[in-house]
Amino acid sequence: MKALLCTHYGPPEEMELHDVPSPAPGKNQVLVDVKACGVNFPDVLMLADKYQFKPALPFPPGGEVAGTVKALGEGVTNLKIGDRVAVSIGNGGFAEEVLADSRRCVPMPANVSFEVASAFIVTYGTSYHALKDRAKLKAGETLVVLGAAGGVGLSAVELGVAMGAKVIAGASSQEKVDLAMKHGAVDGFVYPRLPLSRDQQKALSDTIKAKTGGQGADVLYDPVGDQYAEPALRAMNWEGRYLVIGFAAGEIPRVPLNLTLLKGCDVLGVFWGMATQRDPKHANESLREIMQMISDGKLHPDVSASFPLAEGGKAIRMLQDRKAMGKVVVTM
Repeated sequence: MKALLCTHYGPPEEMELHDVPSPAPGKNQVLVDVKACGVNFPDVLMLADKYQFKPALPFPPGGEVAGTVKALGEGVTNLKIGDRVAVSIGNGGFAEEVLADSRRCVPMPANVSFEVASAFIVTYGTSYHALKDRAKLKAGETLVVLGAAGGVGLSAVELGVAMGAKVIAGASSQEKVDLAMKHGAVDGFVYPRLPLSRDQQKALSDTIKAKTGGQGADVLYDPVGDQYAEPALRAMNWEGRYLVIGFAAGEIPRVPLNLTLLKGCDVLGVFWGMATQRDPKHANESLREIMQMISDGKLHPDVSASFPLAEGGKAIRMLQDRKAMGKVVVTM
């Protein structure tokens, strides 16, 4: 089978397409014939040796796949050959075949495409865990989403709407704000590119407050970090919940903790990958709920770009350069 390998840390364009042996499933594993693989920001970090999990070189990136079950390992009783499944695997998805834990596989309804199924696990799983488990978002609350046109941001917009929140989208261009509003946000704003002056940071706080009727955000979903974090935290409502999703803008921010005191607000870390390891049953139940919402037409994962396996480096480059809107996938 063919796999696109990271043979050394560096630019995504330097990955190499190789013929590698097909793996054999072990106990509780299945061999998945991959049809599509979703691309996520951890893939960017893995290639640069900046991610908290470090697979041994060489490795194919790609943490979520959709395809059909090709072979069963010992003890697998919940799946059969030919079943359509989506599954999170950490890395290895830039390959024609992958091994997956059968207990983590999510059955795919017939009306959900492989491209869409490969594009929801990491983003919608992260946002569902963030909004439901961590922030306990309530209907009628105001949810502000930064990076609202990216993979996780757009999923947070859709899930927030589905959960009955008033969603306000922030992004780096009007085109991106428009996309988020197309997916259900009721309002939006454009924030400036880095670096931000103190005046720009104050203006960002003022904008969020104005868009929330002067009250501030009940829940703020932040996957960008850097200089956007402090002004966002200054724009929290009393007893609001600020969700730390990631740092796509580059730097890990340092924020004045007196703001949490003055706002009576919570800063909540969101690490869905670890949450799935600590409570895999709950994580799988959540993914099945999301898959059903997709099948029912309540959620619409936006696959904005697709690349063949040999051009997988271009897919990761789109995320690295922050040019992606919605999800980018690699197809086999």
